[in-house]
Amino acid sequence: MLPRRPVRRLLPLDVTDTVEEQSAPSVMKNRPAPRAKKPTRHRGRRWLLAVVLVLVAALVAARAAMPSVLQWYVNRTIDQTPLYDGEIGDIDVHLWRGAYSIKEIRIVKTTGNVPVPLFASKRVDFSLQWDALLKGKLVGRMSIDAPELNFVDGEDSGESQTGAGGPWLDIIQDLFPFKINRCDVKDGSIHFRAFGTDPPVDAYLSQVNASIENLTNIYDEVTPLVATVKASGVAMDHAKFEYDMKLDPFSYRPTFQLAVRLLGLDVTKLNDLTRAYGAFDFERGWFDLVVELNAMEGRLEGYVKPLFRNLAVFSARRDLREDDVMRAFWEALVGAAAEILKNQRRDQFGTVIPLRGQVDRPSGDMLATVGNVLYNAFVRAYLPRLEGIARDLDGLQFGPGEVTDPVSVGDRQ
Repeated sequence: MLPRRPVRRLLPLDVTDTVEEQSAPSVMKNRPAPRAKKPTRHRGRRWLLAVVLVLVAALVAARAAMPSVLQWYVNRTIDQTPLYDGEIGDIDVHLWRGAYSIKEIRIVKTTGNVPVPLFASKRVDFSLQWDALLKGKLVGRMSIDAPELNFVDGEDSGESQTGAGGPWLDIIQDLFPFKINRCDVKDGSIHFRAFGTDPPVDAYLSQVNASIENLTNIYDEVTPLVATVKASGVAMDHAKFEYDMKLDPFSYRPTFQLAVRLLGLDVTKLNDLTRAYGAFDFERGWFDLVVELNAMEGRLEGYVKPLFRNLAVFSARRDLREDDVMRAFWEALVGAAAEILKNQRRDQFGTVIPLRGQVDRPSGDMLATVGNVLYNAFVRAYLPRLEGIARDLDGLQFGPGEVTDPVSVGDRQ
């Protein structure tokens, strides 16, 4: 009988123990240690870097393409009217100030034969108005360098140019995503031309500097006339021109107050104009002009005050030598009338022309105009001063004219 082998009692497995803990020591020694998982931190950094590089590349590509896209958009925008065509040069983008600039812009008439553009400028800049952000307003600013505006009187509509009927305000609004609150004009010029006359007419203002402010009322003013326009320039490279205006940009019908003054223009510089439209010319003299207008909901009142000093129209020595006898007779008649109806003490012929009616159809009072000629001649001379029609233009002070005669006792203020 074989001896009995002792029975080994197996201990029960503890559910909390792992298999490795209950295995033999030899097995534990020969079994390789478990591998540690690789960290994912480096992989996440690589993905982030890749995303950043893609975004930077996209922004660089968008920035490089932006001038071309804007050039296409601007050309498309300014070609909204069939009568005029737009031409522009390069476009510069200034992301750091939220702006872009259009170089060498020209708007030319496509019909007829007009040799000058309606509008031209070396540079037009659209930008955010940063000081308005301090007031919680997101509005734009427009700056125009060396603009030129040409109005042309021709023999027919094809050779004339007024710009009437063009959606110019809509075009400006479409060129910038925000409402324009301010506009500045630097060294501009405005021309009235007639190419069909002999010699051609070119009456102009140069060195025009202007500013238009608060068109969107960022200052929250409660008065209706919230926007202001100020301008100055030189007429025919000689006489001082000043312009001041307040207006309500939100009014459905025109509501504004306006004052204009031109002082000391040498009238001989207007001879091309007067020969073409008045069949006479000047020998010597000075011209002053004052205009005041007050419009309320489209209803206009005001006046135009033209004044001529030291005036001479007819010269027997020069005009009688010309072959045009009728023209010499007409000049003699105009000169005689000016001499008779001038204020002798001030040597001035002038009047005040009252204006009333609708803004688009003002009418003058002929009887009052003639009466004011007589008043200037035989009662008191008018001066190139404001009469007070534009009452709300507070603090409006035009500087003295360089060639205006001293005010005499009895002159009308």
